[in-house]
Amino acid sequence: MNFPEATHRDPVERFSRVIEQLTRRLRSVAAVGGISPSAASALARLEAEGPLRITELARAEGVSQPAMTQLVGRLESDGLVARETPDDDRRSVLVASTPRGREVFSQRRKRRDAHLRELLETLEPTDRAAIEAALPALERLVSAAAQEAAPPQNSQRGTAKR
Repeated sequence: MNFPEATHRDPVERFSRVIEQLTRRLRSVAAVGGISPSAASALARLEAEGPLRITELARAEGVSQPAMTQLVGRLESDGLVARETPDDDRRSVLVASTPRGREVFSQRRKRRDAHLRELLETLEPTDRAAIEAALPALERLVSAAAQEAAPPQNSQRGTAKR
């Protein structure tokens, strides 16, 4: 996509548009396992954070508990997640990624990374260096956003009921 008027727009608007376009492109390339972007996002979260209660997963993904329950049901039917009962609270249920779920997640990530690597190789070395130099700031931005979205510290993670 060409951005001819890019020099005349607000940097935030430009950044937002670039992220939007890149995300759309990477999602289409990473289609493995026939799962939706929301399913892929839930799998990624389970991969990063480990088993979670449906309420925690729903909150973290910004969807309702009923919507997450439906999504988990589909993922479970596809063999990508399993429900587990923790030893310390037999009344609650955790959702965990299965070996097949981890494989699908890994394949999606590999495909996306390979495509992004190919795209980056089309750029001039100075552009690649500029992107690499921006990575620490972008990582801090993502970290700050995650901190902002995190539940309060006094949350009783691990004791909430499903």
